Amino acid sequence: MSEKLKLMVVDDEPNNLDLLYRTFRRQFKVFRAENARLAMEILETEGEMAVIISDQSMPDMTGIQFLKKTKNSFPDTIRILLSGYTEEEIDPEIDDIQEADIFKCVTKPCSPQELKDILQECLEIYKSKKGL
Repeated sequence: MSEKLKLMVVDDEPNNLDLLYRTFRRQFKVFRAENARLAMEILETEGEMAVIISDQSMPDMTGIQFLKKTKNSFPDTIRILLSGYTEEEIDPEIDDIQEADIFKCVTKPCSPQELKDILQECLEIYKSKKGL
């Protein structure tokens, strides 16, 4: 496939957005949004993303709430939640995580290589869903 698949990164911290963009720009067409409202606008314009990576802690809505909103419109998109919280702190929200169809919850900070490995797995799943 010659055209790059689309990746959206959503985080209210500009440094995190820049890092994610630099990490994945060669492999994906990367769209950046500093909040969920802007991310929803981009999705309306650009359509389905192969993968969405969203920070959990944002001012307008949580990452889980945002990812849940994307599920019906884009059921094939693979969703990743980035969080500064530990697994135990996220555990009470496990039902919401499942309802949002979140593939992985990644604890920050994480290495770029760890994210690359996760994204490679996401690509394989997305391509098999799409028959690519």
